[in-house]
Order: sequence, then C-alpha cells, then structure tokens
Amino acid sequence: MKKYIGVDIGGMSVKIGLVNENGNILDKKVVKTDGDAESVICSLGTALKEFLANNNLTAEDIEGIGIGCPGAITAATGVVEYSNNLGWHKVPLIEGLRAYVDTYYKISNDANVAALGEAIFGAAKEYSDVVMFTLGTGVGGGIIIDKKLYEGNESKGAELGHALLVLDGEQCTCGRKGCIEAYCSASALIRDTKRAMLRDTNSKMWEYANNDINNVNGRTAFAMARENDAAATEVVENYVKYLSESIMSYCNIFRPQAFVLGGGICGEGRYLLDKVEKYCIDGYYGYQGTPAVKILTATLGNDAGIIGAAALLV
Repeated sequence: MKKYIGVDIGGMSVKIGLVNENGNILDKKVVKTDGDAESVICSLGTALKEFLANNNLTAEDIEGIGIGCPGAITAATGVVEYSNNLGWHKVPLIEGLRAYVDTYYKISNDANVAALGEAIFGAAKEYSDVVMFTLGTGVGGGIIIDKKLYEGNESKGAELGHALLVLDGEQCTCGRKGCIEAYCSASALIRDTKRAMLRDTNSKMWEYANNDINNVNGRTAFAMARENDAAATEVVENYVKYLSESIMSYCNIFRPQAFVLGGGICGEGRYLLDKVEKYCIDGYYGYQGTPAVKILTATLGNDAGIIGAAALLV
C-alpha cells in the first residue's frame, strides 16, 4: 500500500503524519516551532528524518511529502512568497527541506489543502466538483474541479474570502472593504455580536458572557438565539444571510456538486446548516433551473491539514 507524508504548518507548531492511500493516518507527530524561517526549516527537516526512521521508512519508501502552509505559495518552485501568520517572505521551503529528506514534494496554501482533503477523503469524497469555505479568524477557501485542486495563476488564486460581498462595506484585513471574510468569519460574527449587545443591554447575550463583552465568542449569538433572544436571533439571521449569499455566488460561478463548510463555527451543526440549506434552496442555489448543491460540514477535523497535504500526492 502506498504511503505519503502530510505536513501541516501552523504558526506555533507543525503537524507531521504518515498517511496511506485510503486517507488513514498511520502515525503522527507535532513539532513545536519558533524563530525565523531558517530555524523552522531546520526543526522540520530534522523531525521529518526522525519520523521516517521511527516508522522504519526511508525516502524511497514513500510517494513523497505534501505540505500545507498559510500564505501566498508558488507551488511550482516551492517558495512561500509571503505568509503574514509566519512572518515569512520569499522562503524557499522545499529547497531547504530537500537537504534533509530528498524526495518528491508538493506544497499548497493551507486552505486549498483542507479543501482537497475533504474532496478526496472527507465529507465530499463522493463528489468530483467541490468548493469549500473554512470559517475561522478569516475565511479560507478551496476549489476542486474534477477531483483536482484549482489554484489559478502561480497557484495564488482561490482566495474565496476576499471576493466582494458588500460594496464599501466593513473593513477587511486584506485592505479592501466589504469582503466575504469581513462578514462570514468568526471575527466578523464576534464583532456583530458585540454591536448587537451594545444596542440591546437587556439581551440574554450579556448573561451568557457574564456581563463582560470581552467574553463574547463565536458561540454567544448562536447559544442565545436558541433561547429565542431577539438580538441574538437577528445576529444569527444576518450571519446566515451573508454566508448563504456568498455560497450562492460561488455556486453560480462553479456550479459544484457539493459545498463544504469547515471551521469552528460549523460546531453549531444542524442548527446552522439547516438555516443555510433553506436559504440556498429558497434562492435556487443562486439561479433558478440549476441543480441543487449538497451543503456539507467538514469531517476531517484537526487532521484535515495532514490528510489534505498527503492528498496533494494522490
């Protein structure tokens, strides 16, 4: 059975996994990282060598190493052009790692990798054309066409969270205004929850937050909407509208068979998904007479980065 190494690079640590051709993780390891890019490459390269040895493998025994990394990546050269999360600029990551483990490498943006993992081994494995949103601090995204990752020119496309949703709207971290990320991220949900609480000092959301607005999180509005709090319900309804309209826009562009939602907000489960599904059905998935799009929640969880990175090699 073929074996792959998947690497998920984060801001404080790197996860390494040995994955088989069925998408099962056979072994995994977490490596704490700090310092500059050179230090991270040294730590990761050393860890990869040790990881292979501990599994009685050599570079010849694996199909290669796939890597998911935050930031703008030039996949063809293996260079991380810019990563705000890591503080990297023009880092030749693959070249550096090859000095430790000389094998075949593939690399992509972490959101792309998560989408690929869900399309090949996760929630959308039964579908060939898939779009995914990862709803976290920002909004990441990925596009899968005919089971292949679409990355655009220089592999720097698929920035789905930075398409326009509201003209001259809320400020986005990218510098533009009105991006999907500025309305559908967990950060945006928390911002809108706080605004609603300040407008309605009698809202149950204050009690949920122990009367401290600094305790507000992505669950606050959803929890109190379940208790029929009017202010919380309005926040949730607006969030559902923004998210669903964003989904339908991409349905009109790509007409995928499935749309996957990942990230912490999806912990709301059917309470969120049912509302999004109804909105999209009522809106004909963006255009009347077009096929329905299956809306799914991601299933790979914290292993999405490892499995998705390995899927780059499948």
